[in-house]
Amino acid sequence: ARGSIMAAAAALTLLLSLGSSVPRLLRRATAASSSSSSTAASLRPAALRAGEVHRLVTYIFVYEDLISLTCGAIIIWYFASSFERNVGTVKHCFLTLAFAILSALLYLLLETVVSRVSEVEDAQGFMPVAFAMLGVSTTRSRMKRTLVLGCRVPVVLLPWFMLFIACFIPHSSLLSNLCGLLVGEAYGLGYCCCLDFPESVGSRLDRMFPFSLLKRIPGLKYIPGSLAERRAFENS
Repeated sequence: ARGSIMAAAAALTLLLSLGSSVPRLLRRATAASSSSSSTAASLRPAALRAGEVHRLVTYIFVYEDLISLTCGAIIIWYFASSFERNVGTVKHCFLTLAFAILSALLYLLLETVVSRVSEVEDAQGFMPVAFAMLGVSTTRSRMKRTLVLGCRVPVVLLPWFMLFIACFIPHSSLLSNLCGLLVGEAYGLGYCCCLDFPESVGSRLDRMFPFSLLKRIPGLKYIPGSLAERRAFENS
């Protein structure tokens, strides 16, 4: 039963995605409202140039339709919860913001080049951050091979296979997903060590707001910042 309880930060991400997407989807009764609201917080270069810097983060909570929202919820439940169990709730929240911003900046940098030869989908949804988390997990994994559709393939190839699968998800931006994967693999290989902080800092943050509040919410699984505390928590 404990395995079915969603990790706290992943659940919060899912709630923010539902809160920002569901009301907007319900208002899409006419074509006019659809065109005006569908990109309210997605990552658009023109909006960034206009000073809407909040889109560097808010785009991960935006979905165009019910299918993409459902896929996003599954991705958050699977990838974000697994990643949070490995690093703790505090570090998961910090890395989610860091991966979102770094992926967005890399996307904006490459978009100016790619858009000259091909149409580029606006970045939106949690998938770029999920690919960053997948990139971290595969680069640091001790496993050499894993099973994919009954075949054993090298673990390092798994993210690229998933990148191909993600192309079939509605409103999925191949460029933004690729940027997320590159950011995650760079972090996993140690090129972004500035994003790490000691476990002692994570343990102190566990006792501070808003993380102290997350611990008290029933039905959510708060993951401690210290590795020793996480192991003791799991063993208990």
